[in-house]
Amino acid sequence: MAKLILILTLPAFLILTAHDSPGQDPPNIILLYADDLGYTDLSCQGSDYYRTPNIDRLASEGMTFTHAYAAAANCAPSRASLMTGLYTPRHGVFTVGNSDRGKAAHRRLIPVTNQTVLTRTLPTMAQVLKKAGYQTAVAGKWHLSKDPIPYGFDTNFGGLQWGAPKSYFSPYRNPNLKDGPKGEHLPARLAQEICSWINLAHKKDNPFFVYFPFYSVHTPIQARQDLTAKYAGRAGTHHRNAKYAAMIEAMDLGVGKILDLLDKLEIAEDTVVVFTSDNGPHGAFSNAKPLRGSKGMFYEGGIREPFLIRWPGKIKASSRLETPIHQIDLLPTFAAIGKADPPEKLDGVDLSPLLQGNPIPDRSLFWHFPAYLQGYGKDLGSPFQNFRTTPCGVVRHGEWKLIEYFEDGALELYNLQEDPSEKKNRSAENPQIRDELHSLMKSWRKQTKAAVPRKKNPKFEDEKGSG
Repeated sequence: MAKLILILTLPAFLILTAHDSPGQDPPNIILLYADDLGYTDLSCQGSDYYRTPNIDRLASEGMTFTHAYAAAANCAPSRASLMTGLYTPRHGVFTVGNSDRGKAAHRRLIPVTNQTVLTRTLPTMAQVLKKAGYQTAVAGKWHLSKDPIPYGFDTNFGGLQWGAPKSYFSPYRNPNLKDGPKGEHLPARLAQEICSWINLAHKKDNPFFVYFPFYSVHTPIQARQDLTAKYAGRAGTHHRNAKYAAMIEAMDLGVGKILDLLDKLEIAEDTVVVFTSDNGPHGAFSNAKPLRGSKGMFYEGGIREPFLIRWPGKIKASSRLETPIHQIDLLPTFAAIGKADPPEKLDGVDLSPLLQGNPIPDRSLFWHFPAYLQGYGKDLGSPFQNFRTTPCGVVRHGEWKLIEYFEDGALELYNLQEDPSEKKNRSAENPQIRDELHSLMKSWRKQTKAAVPRKKNPKFEDEKGSG
């Protein structure tokens, strides 16, 4: 049905996706997935402080989506949706750990119970591609179960349920990654493991899929001294943390190793490379200015992410696109270009027409977070005294974005084209748009069976805790 809609909405000539094109071998696919990297935490995304020349290559040689979104404002739910192509109510992973984070006396509601392990009944991106003949590997932060292998991966380097490494320097104390020489840095080690795996995989007839979810730049901030020294005495317009900058550069060097290997093996034109991140930056170390918010908030700074995709010869170099996209779109997109059969039930859509300069139908994008996230000192743009966010729902349609907070039913409406920093709540002055978006959100919640917390918390005491 989705393909039929696309054909009807395109111009009067038929555009073939990679799934339909005869005589074309499916490409290799590499998904580089950063952790806690904000929208402006790359030089190609506007930072005048961070140095990311290798990641910048993906932008100059490929396409940048300027309105690309993660599925949530923190780690685990974004990753669960990325892997399944489904919104959070479909798999029940809404947050990291417990949903009742923060002091009980500050929470008005009893939040929805959170799932901490991704159910194996839902097909994953890796399983879909593996079924189509892909060799599959994962390296880094899996975070969705004790072991990623049952979810469609042939090989695993360091992936388990940890949300952060015990150490970025060897010894790593990671049961799924052998320790290297003392002082070895984790981003370099994981990149080397992936490069070694690619060297073997490319010699086989089948294409390969690499999922590289960097632990970087999640805390603990443990940077290489030589890279940190490069930022001493420097200051940017919005960024100035030398150790955090060194963490970003270390990740960039890992990306560079992979891109250089693709060139050396002469398979760059046969490989799709995507770079994005799971949520906004940790507010104590970076920010997403001029966007409002950081990790844990559903303002743009918490959920809008860098999104770069390169496929030489197929995607126009240095192209930019403002069409809003969501990371749930990656599974159907990879299935299309990888000539794989997608799962029957998906919330994401195939983006391959956009990659060729053609439109996709207009749609709304949704977020659902029936949980609490406590504050951590520098909550950049949070309206709450004790939380980064309280339970909420979000919809974006066109240039408009609506946030509903479930504690008191408060509605915030922003025009992202006129007010990308979300400074002015337009809810009162645009009641028709507010109500239309609210109706869309409620219909979507009914369709996805999204649970909304309603039960009052008997331990609630502090009126100020609700903002």
